[in-house]
Amino acid sequence: MREAKYLVKVHEAKRALRVNKEIEEAVKGALGRKMIRRMKREYVECPIANRKVSFLECFTCISFIRRIKGVVHCSGEGFGYKR
Repeated sequence: MREAKYLVKVHEAKRALRVNKEIEEAVKGALGRKMIRRMKREYVECPIANRKVSFLECFTCISFIRRIKGVVHCSGEGFGYKR
């Protein structure tokens, strides 16, 4: 099991953040419509990308390990979409 290098808090945004269509299509089969809509309104201050990132984008990142009680466990391996 991978070790968490960063523990990042999930924040709620007033409006949905833009997400790449490729990422949105990838999670459509695994997650419901309501869950995707909620995840678009959540964001994290990504320590790897050094910017605000939609949680949906974080969820599909290669460094994402798990999310527990509003905290994302990140391995810090790199930032990018895992196919």
